Amino acid sequence: MRGRSRGNVKGNAMMRTPLSKVRGLGSAKDGTEHFWRQRITALANVPLTIFFVVLVIALQGGDYASVHAALSSPFVAVLLLLFVLVGVYHMKIGMQVIIEDYVHHELSKVLVLAANSFFSAVIGLASVWAVLKISFGG
Repeated sequence: MRGRSRGNVKGNAMMRTPLSKVRGLGSAKDGTEHFWRQRITALANVPLTIFFVVLVIALQGGDYASVHAALSSPFVAVLLLLFVLVGVYHMKIGMQVIIEDYVHHELSKVLVLAANSFFSAVIGLASVWAVLKISFGG
């Protein structure tokens, strides 16, 4: 202890961040989980997007009755619902990362994160409603 100067003690104390500065910041202990959710939804989107593109190409030029019949199939409806839900969730968590990284004002960040959640919910619910309405013959 005798060999240390007061400057080192003060320097070490200055390196500590006061609680008031880090409140609401720092690790929330869910970074790894968020990372894996983003990667898993991206992986799930690959075959779902291929299915969607093939479906759109197959239905191109079809009349209303043939398109409605194809979309009324339970298999097609379930895959379309998965495509929408996984895609919207992937979009939401991707935008959340961008917002958290680039919006620095705390109130703005909270408002934009809330808007991201509401936008994703509205798009997801509207898309699910449309697919279910077509699937059940509406």
